Amino acid sequence: MAAVGELTEWQWCPRCREALQRGDTRVECPACGFVAYASSKATAGALVEDDGRVLLARRAFEPFKGAWDIPGGFLEEGEHPLDGLRRELREETGLDVEPLDFLGIWMDRYGGDSTAEATLNLYWTARATGGEPAPADDVDDLRWFGADELPSRDQLAFENVPLVLAAWRARQQHA
Repeated sequence: MAAVGELTEWQWCPRCREALQRGDTRVECPACGFVAYASSKATAGALVEDDGRVLLARRAFEPFKGAWDIPGGFLEEGEHPLDGLRRELREETGLDVEPLDFLGIWMDRYGGDSTAEATLNLYWTARATGGEPAPADDVDDLRWFGADELPSRDQLAFENVPLVLAAWRARQQHA
């Protein structure tokens, strides 16, 4: 796996156009002093719950087109994770949600190749407070799943999704 997936293809300084030098976690320009650090991209997602079931979204585009995913997405610069969660859920599902319990943080990559950007994925449980579920944005289907009806691993997007769903299922069993 590339140590600097985010910066793998950077060759030229975006400020002065000189050749960049590579470090383990950054690139820098010896001419003007510009430095860019590789960092994990933050995401926020929610397991929307209703009557012991969870809402999953089927991805309409690559990576993992056709696989089931947890609704959510990338945070915008300076955006609070809970605001990003609400925005992404509204965009993808048509639902207004209230975040409930923080489930945890999982690391992953956005895609399957060695240059895929690292992601820092924050997940909450949530409940719908308004709207009607309808797939939109980069989602082509929404479906409710019980804890014992979840899609198999090969039907799920990303490495972190089955781990998050396992944590949710364990919470369901202890509730």
